[in-house]
Amino acid sequence: MVVLSQPAALDHLSDLIKACKPTSLFTGIPVVDLSDPEAKHHIVKACQDYGLFKLVNHGVPLDFMTTLEAQALKFFNLPQSEKEKAGPADPFGYGSKRIGPNGDVGWIEYILLNTNPDIISPKSLSIFKENPEIFRDAVLDYICAVKKMTFEVLELMVDGLGIEPRNVLSNLLREDKSDCCFRLNYYPPCPELQALSGRNLIGFGEHTDPQIISVLRSNNTSGLQISLKDGTWVSVPPDQNSFFINVGDCLQVMSNGRFKSVKHRVLADTTSSRISMIFFGGPPLSEKIAPLPSLMAEGEESLYKEFTWCEYKKSAYKSRLADYRLGLFEKSVPMMSNSQF
Repeated sequence: MVVLSQPAALDHLSDLIKACKPTSLFTGIPVVDLSDPEAKHHIVKACQDYGLFKLVNHGVPLDFMTTLEAQALKFFNLPQSEKEKAGPADPFGYGSKRIGPNGDVGWIEYILLNTNPDIISPKSLSIFKENPEIFRDAVLDYICAVKKMTFEVLELMVDGLGIEPRNVLSNLLREDKSDCCFRLNYYPPCPELQALSGRNLIGFGEHTDPQIISVLRSNNTSGLQISLKDGTWVSVPPDQNSFFINVGDCLQVMSNGRFKSVKHRVLADTTSSRISMIFFGGPPLSEKIAPLPSLMAEGEESLYKEFTWCEYKKSAYKSRLADYRLGLFEKSVPMMSNSQF
């Protein structure tokens, strides 16, 4: 008999195991130095080639990262009965194993928070109740610093594309009604099943992020994998002092396919826990998502039907994680899937 470590055993463990053998660490991830005068060009090339890049010299204080990680670990190490007082996620609050309402599961526990300090979910208050000032302040300090960095990245991206105004993307996240959120993911180790199967459990299944941009920071435990253009899965070397910037579906549309919304997943480690924190930059719900007119070449046609972020968000959350969500919004001109683009 195998006694599984937390999270508790699932009926869908076969969905988690699949054929996910660990891969060697991929050394080709683009690295962008935010202080480099040429950063704008490196950002554009990375978004075209991979849909992801590592950001260094980013200006976010290291102690903001380590303080928040310590507070998050304190929460995830609480007794299960205590954590569940902050759940189930609706979508904000604490969740475990179930990812969304459509049957996706993962070897994961998580906290999902709204990034607007004026909107605090009642379930979020349960998360903060142990050390309310310390935990909440750690979250707010971190999000404020990451937002500032994200605005700079988006403005450099626009500079690199050679279009104006340079705040055409960053303003979508700056607006009071922007639909941004923040997620803390915790992947406990699970040596038992790896010993039985020779494979790793899926912590978070393959997917693309629906928003404009995602900003990831994790501890030094590996697990993040991305799909290259040829469909090959490669492991991204972790770096707890840096950020990984992901292109989201909306940015793929706004760039009219120039940028790739990167398909990614996380495998749980067999011996070490992984903790990650992700800022998802989404526009206001009423914002119309379409290729940026200033970016379109003469005679260039949009590959996508226009939609609002609210419409796309509803459609995305009705789908399974691995579904190609943009397919419903493509025009009749065929376009390759994310794994092939």
